[in-house]
Amino acid sequence: MVHVSLDLNACRDRQRRLRERLRERGLDTALIMDRRLVHYFTGYWHYSSNTLVAAVIPFEGPVTLVSPGEPEGTAADRCLTYQANRLATLVDDQASALLAVARPLLAGAVGCDWSQPGTTDIKPILYALRRSKDADEVAIIRKTIACCDAAYAKARELLRPGVSEMHLYAQLLASASEEAGEPIGEFGNDFQSGTPGGLPRQRAVEEGEMAIYDLTAIYRGYCCDLCRSFVVGGQPSAAQREAYRLIMDAFAHIEATVKPGKSCRELYEEVHGMLDGQHGWRFPHHLGHGIGLNPHEAPRLNPNWDDVFQPGDTFTAEPGLYSEELKGGIRIEQNYLVTEHGLERLSDFPTEIV
Repeated sequence: MVHVSLDLNACRDRQRRLRERLRERGLDTALIMDRRLVHYFTGYWHYSSNTLVAAVIPFEGPVTLVSPGEPEGTAADRCLTYQANRLATLVDDQASALLAVARPLLAGAVGCDWSQPGTTDIKPILYALRRSKDADEVAIIRKTIACCDAAYAKARELLRPGVSEMHLYAQLLASASEEAGEPIGEFGNDFQSGTPGGLPRQRAVEEGEMAIYDLTAIYRGYCCDLCRSFVVGGQPSAAQREAYRLIMDAFAHIEATVKPGKSCRELYEEVHGMLDGQHGWRFPHHLGHGIGLNPHEAPRLNPNWDDVFQPGDTFTAEPGLYSEELKGGIRIEQNYLVTEHGLERLSDFPTEIV
């Protein structure tokens, strides 16, 4: 278990890029209240979701962190504190307590990532800024992937007929948390056997079913999104082997064709054509999406959007096939970084279904 942190010089460079956008929009100050974005700009990760933290980033002048305590080792120039609790009892209106301290710093035209009266919504600016991931952000995403890898290793160890889905879920969560060395936030969507997905049940898994584990470890606000599928009992049917082969062919196509400028909608259509309807099996969902400070962000591999791959994108691709014949279905998911020349795969846990 190794802790990973954002690079403070990279945080300061992100502050600089934000200041450039403020000038373009005629804004004097940014008030950042999403704790994930405070981390992004200052390197300070506020663990508690019960209390608030903010960063005030002016076009010119010092960056101020406003928090319940005084953290050290951040890319902020100073820290001001507000009273988030009284004798360890949380105050009701955290936002008002924080803003009472931050408001004197909000000079001129103010942009904010929260809906605040008298401010300009800068969420579109922030989405655009953070789409291309810096190296320190990719390092944290790799850490989230390592947490999922630990969970998949535990799944392979414990997945036997008769074990309950809930017990498996608890053991996977414990393994991922131990790898993180701290709480990992939400842990994904799918933990069932014999179905395309869903939350764990008090139900024993059965021989021959597919167990689909779609995991999302969140480490200091950053997300990965990974899926592996395993045959309960380790003896895949001919149909399951064929579905796995088709899915791996789809990955070969993805890795051979994605580069900057490639249409995400076009890629979806290509892979959908390779999978959906084969042997009567279905591929009924998106092909993937961006990952980072949100579990779903640009680029979106989905026909309802027309995003284009850009250098610095981190994204997941998750082709799948489902049917009763497959005893639920098979979904495999890999995470990637888009470089100037193509793809770098960030995930490397084996994809085999046994």
